[in-house]
Amino acid sequence: MDPRRERELMLTRRQLFGRAATGIGTAALASLLQSEGLSAPAAGLKPGQLGALGQPHFAPKAKRVIYLHQSGGPSHIDLFDYKPKLSEAHGTELPASVRMGQRITGMTSGQKSFPCVQSIFKFAQHGKNGQWLSELLPHTAKIADEICIIKSMHTEAINHDPAITYIQTGSQQPGRPSLGSWLSYGIGSETQDLPAYIVLISLASNGANDQPLFGRLWGSGFLPSIHQGVKLRSTGDPVLYLSNPPGIDSASRRRLLDGVSKLNHLTASSFGDPEVNTRIGQYEMAYRMQTSVPELMDLSKEPASTFERYGPESRKPGTFAANCLLARRLMERGVRFVQLYHRGWDQHGNLPPMIKSQCKDTDQPSAALVQDLKERGLLDETLVLWGGEFGRTVYSQGALTKDNYGRDHHGRCYSMWMAGGGIKGGITHGETDDYCYNIVKDPVHVHDLNATLLHCLGIDHTKLTYKYQGRDFRLTDVEGNVVKAILA
Repeated sequence: MDPRRERELMLTRRQLFGRAATGIGTAALASLLQSEGLSAPAAGLKPGQLGALGQPHFAPKAKRVIYLHQSGGPSHIDLFDYKPKLSEAHGTELPASVRMGQRITGMTSGQKSFPCVQSIFKFAQHGKNGQWLSELLPHTAKIADEICIIKSMHTEAINHDPAITYIQTGSQQPGRPSLGSWLSYGIGSETQDLPAYIVLISLASNGANDQPLFGRLWGSGFLPSIHQGVKLRSTGDPVLYLSNPPGIDSASRRRLLDGVSKLNHLTASSFGDPEVNTRIGQYEMAYRMQTSVPELMDLSKEPASTFERYGPESRKPGTFAANCLLARRLMERGVRFVQLYHRGWDQHGNLPPMIKSQCKDTDQPSAALVQDLKERGLLDETLVLWGGEFGRTVYSQGALTKDNYGRDHHGRCYSMWMAGGGIKGGITHGETDDYCYNIVKDPVHVHDLNATLLHCLGIDHTKLTYKYQGRDFRLTDVEGNVVKAILA
């Protein structure tokens, strides 16, 4: 049956007038409240409003998040997890008692030998508490007292797509909402002129940019599409179709949007589809972004000292350094969640020169971002994360030589760091064995990390849910524990 006809048959004349009167009053009240930021329907969320929760479950330490995702899996053994005893095992076979039958990827399953490899790079202690960091991270060493290094991260996934999907959405299977979408849905936006969730993608200077990044990683899944991430491009229009086409000025576009809005409102009132309200909101956001985005992307007013801090590449659009600077500017403008993706960490072979290049791209800008936020009084309310989807193996992939080696995927343990809102600085959490292969103290699962992140934003991860296909879903699925030891 035609759904419109079915709706008409289901309503009596009395019900029609009764519901219409109630609807008009509700709409009028909502309009008044929304102008003051006091009302927030989750499905038709408008910028500047609270999300589905209405307010956080408890007082938040952080208001916003910058997630510096290092796609491909940085080698924790060469960056954060110093293992001096590996020098004794270097070149020898990985003991079966350490591997414990762990499955390995198809890329090394054919190897007859699995020789252990100590890092070729030197480590030193930094900060008041003596954080161990590789010589590849001289700038990160300067913020040792601001960061918490988690050395006991672990995941079940051993291949890129399920692993990155897992840490970004809480599931190895595609289709779930991303972390930024959950935040947009749960606690809404702080700005009228920019989306709550923005994505920036940088290119590795060494050309290792073949690691795919799918749009579903910042998608809204089954949440209303207003909560999906908006990708800012580094070439052309920052957002597709943001500029007016030839022959269309701002006044003409405004008249066009007003006409389309009337048609969309008629459709919304007839069918009640929340996606129609989403479309209306997106058109209006795009109109406001015609002013806010060019101002955001214009770095001409940034002093020379800023570019010196973030590094020479910060003047080049699309680089990790330039995107870190943009992330700080987005925080200043009230964007809730900024996701940076930097590819090139998948170093199965030729690791030493490749990881040097990656750290040259990312070390200085990452540290500069934390320092910049702190000096501007934003770090206390901004949570910064740095890390990938898994780590690398202690054994060499391919031939092991005096000055070269590779490492395969390793999800049983790896390292990430966090800084800012709600996190203790200058500490190390978790511990791995002497082979940097298994966790021996304070494991932190992907779900635990996400539960802790939500906690810093004042959200009980078990209570931020969305009913879909008859089931209540959440970011942490049915698992996850807040890592209280790292909370400030």
